[in-house]
Amino acid sequence: MHALTSLVAESYLHRLDPVAIPLSPTMGIRWYGLAYLAGFVLAWVFIRWMARTDRSPLSTSAVGDLMVYAVVGVIAGGRLGYALFYNPAILVTFTSSPPWWELLAIHRGGMASHGGIIGVAIAMVAFAVRHRLPALHLIDLAAIAATPGLFLGRLANFINGELWGKRLSEAGQMDPPWWSVKYPEEVGRGGVDLTAASVEYGSSEDLPMMLEAALRAGDARAEALVMPHMTAYWPSQLIQAFSDGPVLLLVLAAVWWRPRKPGVVCGWFAITYGVLRILTEFVRQPDEGVAILAGLQRGQLLSVFMIIAGIVIVWICSSRTIPPIGGLAPLTPVSPTTRP
Repeated sequence: MHALTSLVAESYLHRLDPVAIPLSPTMGIRWYGLAYLAGFVLAWVFIRWMARTDRSPLSTSAVGDLMVYAVVGVIAGGRLGYALFYNPAILVTFTSSPPWWELLAIHRGGMASHGGIIGVAIAMVAFAVRHRLPALHLIDLAAIAATPGLFLGRLANFINGELWGKRLSEAGQMDPPWWSVKYPEEVGRGGVDLTAASVEYGSSEDLPMMLEAALRAGDARAEALVMPHMTAYWPSQLIQAFSDGPVLLLVLAAVWWRPRKPGVVCGWFAITYGVLRILTEFVRQPDEGVAILAGLQRGQLLSVFMIIAGIVIVWICSSRTIPPIGGLAPLTPVSPTTRP
């Protein structure tokens, strides 16, 4: 009972398995992949609804082809963005095992949301040119349809135990709030005082790894001995899931409640996403090996450029002499024409 009370009062102990469906001892379907799949399905449902209700000049038969472009844009843009913005070394890293080029090793992680956004925008322009559709309107559709995927992607980051938040203040470490997170990996890396645990389990070189495994397995005795000495972190993944998903979606839905000129919605996406990303990055640890400039992390710097670009896009698109398109509000029924 004491151990259970300690867990409730302290922090959430992260021991989620990144593999959703194990297929073999070394392979399985991961939550991260399922998050991407669910995001694309929800985007398809939304865009098809827009097309079916004549809120978009896009035909329902073309939605599937559009999603193929979007998938390629997200994956190619996200991976290239990660390489260019955060880890250029993978561009010149080759191995003797598949996929041979580290840039293609997406299963090992490494996707940049800013790169994915740019990739989708380019894909929408390519589709628009081929099908003679307004490119900015397609980017508007992609902008609001992307919010469920952004939400699910951040949840997958949390399940994977990656992109940790910053450590809480010293006062927060003394009495960690229930919403803070502690990671067993910290124990395995040797970053936790294990004096109390060594009395119970014995001192050895394997003690950190053994205790990490015990924490993951739900060993109440290990939790009682080790958790009070572990670091409490901000749940930055969940905070960014909430901001990039529900908050961003509500803002864009308010903007596009009535028809807008093409480009206005995607401009507001850039502004809102940029602002939210800058704010939420203050509780997220900087990416390893990426320099901080003017007190801002790389994601925050990229978001500054997004905000500037979004303001310019909204200003230019709002002043164009073209009719508005779309709108999410319920359509007003049209009364049949009465003949004399």
